[in-house]
Amino acid sequence: MAHKAGFVNIIGNPNVGKSTLMNALVGERLSIVTSKAQTTRHRIMGIVNGDDFQIVYSDTPGILKPNYKLQESMMRFVGGALRDADVILYVTDTVEGGERSGEYVDAVAASGVPAIVVINKIDLTTMEALSALVARWHERLPGAEIVPLSATEGFNVGGLLERILRRLPEGEAFYPKDTLTDKPMRFFASEIIREKILLNYDKEIPYSVEVAVEEYREEAAIDRITAVIYVSRESQKGIVIGHKGEMLKRIGTAARIDLEKFLGKKVFLQLHVKVGGDWRNDPRQLKRFGYEE
Repeated sequence: MAHKAGFVNIIGNPNVGKSTLMNALVGERLSIVTSKAQTTRHRIMGIVNGDDFQIVYSDTPGILKPNYKLQESMMRFVGGALRDADVILYVTDTVEGGERSGEYVDAVAASGVPAIVVINKIDLTTMEALSALVARWHERLPGAEIVPLSATEGFNVGGLLERILRRLPEGEAFYPKDTLTDKPMRFFASEIIREKILLNYDKEIPYSVEVAVEEYREEAAIDRITAVIYVSRESQKGIVIGHKGEMLKRIGTAARIDLEKFLGKKVFLQLHVKVGGDWRNDPRQLKRFGYEE
């Protein structure tokens, strides 16, 4: 049997469960998952190998209209995912209809790349409503295959994999068989910390925060990590730290527990908070955080 290999890029609007689907397909928790929009800021790759295939999945930020340079960079990740895909997974759900991302749906149709529309969260709808939704997407993207599933429940994720493999081109593996992702461990450390901020703070705080790992030292029995949480304003620094440092301690504890699960070893995590000014519109800082080439 010929070996298959290719890039399967995942795009869609915020809050449709793209990252949950990515993690289900890869079998590892690579993308952070919260109910807030803009949870995914980078393009994150997850690599799955079989005896006769290699799939390089790519989770991209949710599609939105940019309001500042950070979001412009995020949308460039989405544009790149449309250009270099062997298969495109356009993820929607049983609530949104794709109207907000019409230009990207049109781009998928015009790309000539094999596309699969994934209708997620089918456990939250009826068969009648789902049938109508499938029919609508057949009209919207006539050349695409439609796959209903529930990523959180694990329903029909295997069916999606079968359809991806049928559309994957023949070719040799791009990465060694033991490679899980293209990102370094310090990237996942910063993402896990940022996830805890998204889960524990409201209003503008999660969107004004970036996390940078300043030091990552691996030892035999423990990894020692020092990270800085950057905020936009001095008033936000106090909110992140909390009364007598309680909020920062909560974030650190939750992040350390998840890091230890992810790494399979003990972690010493030290967090600091600094004011980074308007970093979301600062090309120099965006480049330092990995958003600008």
